[in-house]
Amino acid sequence: MSGLTTILFIGDIIGRPGRLAVRELLPRLVGKYCPDIVIANGENASGGFGITPDTANELRRLHIDVITSGNHIWDKKEVHDFLRAGSTVLRPLNYPSGAPGIGSAVYECPSGVKVGVLNLIGRVFMDSLDCPFRTGREAVLKLRQETPVIFVDFHAEATSEKAALANYFDGIVSAVVGTHTHVQTSDERILPGGTAFLTDAGMTGPVDSVIGVKKELIIQKFLTQLPVRFEVASRAVELQGVVVTVDAYDGKTKKIERIKMPLNAEAGQE
Repeated sequence: MSGLTTILFIGDIIGRPGRLAVRELLPRLVGKYCPDIVIANGENASGGFGITPDTANELRRLHIDVITSGNHIWDKKEVHDFLRAGSTVLRPLNYPSGAPGIGSAVYECPSGVKVGVLNLIGRVFMDSLDCPFRTGREAVLKLRQETPVIFVDFHAEATSEKAALANYFDGIVSAVVGTHTHVQTSDERILPGGTAFLTDAGMTGPVDSVIGVKKELIIQKFLTQLPVRFEVASRAVELQGVVVTVDAYDGKTKKIERIKMPLNAEAGQE
């Protein structure tokens, strides 16, 4: 077993343009970083809102090992049974008891290294759910019984909540990376206890947009305050995310690097 483990995380995949970016660009990233595991947030992968079993399976065929999610995980009704059946798609752990699916798991990489993945959702400016701090810490302590290498996708709106959770978990997880805002931040760092932190990994999809949606539709919504059917944009597609290199023996991160890779073609929308 190697002494270092590389985790590649892909920010929120937005519809068909995001999936195209993964298909075209992920092989280059794999060639460059040789990740032991590839994780991606896929809650917007189907038409910009939610994920279907077919889309999840498509992402798995593109060599994404684990799919995390967030508040849009429930948008497609057919995913409920898919989650109940047990899969590599995680829903946020801190949804109340009875919600289908699981929020954390341990995955064994081909290298033999075990990586724990935990998906949490925030409460500030979002739904009132179970406490991600208390629920998450309990889950982390269980994961650490199997492996010190633990990656956390914290799907949250408020930057303060993300930073607070990262510092609360400092030293007991390898990385806390935020998702949900679709805007990549430039504050990547390693906290004193060895936990990597990035407020938001960004999105994998069309950046010539308003967080993935056609600009004119969002502007219309703000101007009129009337209901608008959102559609995924298609121009200036990028793959955004982060790579962390972790000591497999103690779970502490040695390096964190942001990814922002353009797709040099326009992608059709779904």
